[in-house]
Amino acid sequence: MITTQALKERWDAFKEENPKSRIRDAAKQLGVSEADLLATQLGETVQRLEGDFRELLKDVPTLGYVMALTRNDNIVHERKGVYEKVSFNDHTGLVLGPDIDLRLFMSHWHFGFAVDENGRKSLQFFDQDGTAVHKIYLTDNSDVAAYDALVQKYLAADQTETIVTVPYPEKEAETSKEDVDVQAFQESWLAMQDTHEFFGLLRKYKLDREEGIRLAPEGHSEQISVDQLKKIFETVAERELPIMIFASSPGCIQIHTGPVNKLVSMGPWYNVLDPEFNMHLREDQINSIWITRKPTKDGIVTGLDLFDKEGNSIALVFGKRKPGIPEMKEWQDVVNEVSAA
Repeated sequence: MITTQALKERWDAFKEENPKSRIRDAAKQLGVSEADLLATQLGETVQRLEGDFRELLKDVPTLGYVMALTRNDNIVHERKGVYEKVSFNDHTGLVLGPDIDLRLFMSHWHFGFAVDENGRKSLQFFDQDGTAVHKIYLTDNSDVAAYDALVQKYLAADQTETIVTVPYPEKEAETSKEDVDVQAFQESWLAMQDTHEFFGLLRKYKLDREEGIRLAPEGHSEQISVDQLKKIFETVAERELPIMIFASSPGCIQIHTGPVNKLVSMGPWYNVLDPEFNMHLREDQINSIWITRKPTKDGIVTGLDLFDKEGNSIALVFGKRKPGIPEMKEWQDVVNEVSAA
């Protein structure tokens, strides 16, 4: 087991050779977790937080205008705004502001840190295996005094304690799907009244998300290319249509609702670079993209599901909608035009 000091020295050497490398990439290169790397800076630029992170999140609105960041390996989702309507039902939480829109799964929030990167202050939270679940960055318009007060309120008594991360067990090998009752699954799909029922269907028929989409009734799912995905983004930008982009870590789903405007490709990354919303999508890691059409009591809901090579969900994209209101026809038109072409 590598000591904290030895890891600190390895990371310092890595940063010398790779000054532009992000901490998440550095951790992978060094064979440790991001939280392990941060912990090497305890007492310097990092302070450990403790206590009930649900209560801490209820205090985040005092910070004012901030940037919320949630990511997985293949997408970074950054949304600026104010945390509003923070609530919890046991270990599941919601943040329901017009800008910051989150679904929180607190059983994955194991470690918390206050981080100061050359004056850029943030609150960063990690799963038991050291994977980042959510980060909150101050902006020029944030309340720094409120941030300092929050950090003091939740500051851990022992700032020298080495953290112990515990890896999750690897996924079990896939079982045969030959015994899936495809007809019953498709009938259940067609009987849905709400898109959230899809999660229950997957559990009932023991399918992962991509398998369920592959088995959809005819006309209710189809595969498209990365170029077609980009064409959809370009078209909604041209037509100024508001969309919803969901990105998730193990402990958080973050949702952008609104238009996308400035679309930029940089190397393997496809980006949205707008004042309030940034998205960085690793397009070379997308293995499949599916259009899905799910029936609800408000009519068909059209979505895009992006998956990596391991079948993990990268992101979900929908037209802007709310329960009780039919989906925008303009969004359906864009998706249908691009898939037909």
